[in-house]
Amino acid sequence: MPNNLSYEEAAAVPAGGLTALKNLQKANIQEGQKILINGASGSLGTYAIQLAKYYGAEVTCVCSKNNFELVKSIGADKVIDYSKEDFTKIAYKYDIVYDSVMKSNYSQCKKILTTNGVFVNNNQLSKIKVDDLLFLKDLIEKNKIKPVIDRIFSLDEIVEAHRYVDIGHKKGNVAITIGHKNMDFY
Repeated sequence: MPNNLSYEEAAAVPAGGLTALKNLQKANIQEGQKILINGASGSLGTYAIQLAKYYGAEVTCVCSKNNFELVKSIGADKVIDYSKEDFTKIAYKYDIVYDSVMKSNYSQCKKILTTNGVFVNNNQLSKIKVDDLLFLKDLIEKNKIKPVIDRIFSLDEIVEAHRYVDIGHKKGNVAITIGHKNMDFY
């Protein structure tokens, strides 16, 4: 566990952080590339923004206007409001399009990809390695990336937490607290 995170923040790292990392590895992200991230304000998107910036990419984010401040605060260079503009029809070209919410596909995005551009989503990820998690831990401890926590619910509020997530407008992650506050760890 990174030494600078709460339990709730740390619990949000493995699923979202690792999935975003594996997708960027699959795309072979490189310094100076241009990446568009659809679903930028969710769990995968918020990690992808920060990781892409770590790798030296220029990041364009697709999200609602309500989330512009959030994505800019964690590294977005440009932002597109999906309710006003169809990102698959813009005149700009990207080296990588990462659809973290799986609402588009390669054929829809090929017009905005450079000649050697890569489209990735959450399908067919390579096997997660311990080194991947240790890499994220190191980046977190060096304050290069951080989990974005929207809300924290208690275990008794699990139904409400699911309802909130199912609405589809959470920012980053939702965490569940399971009464660790009075526990001793050795």
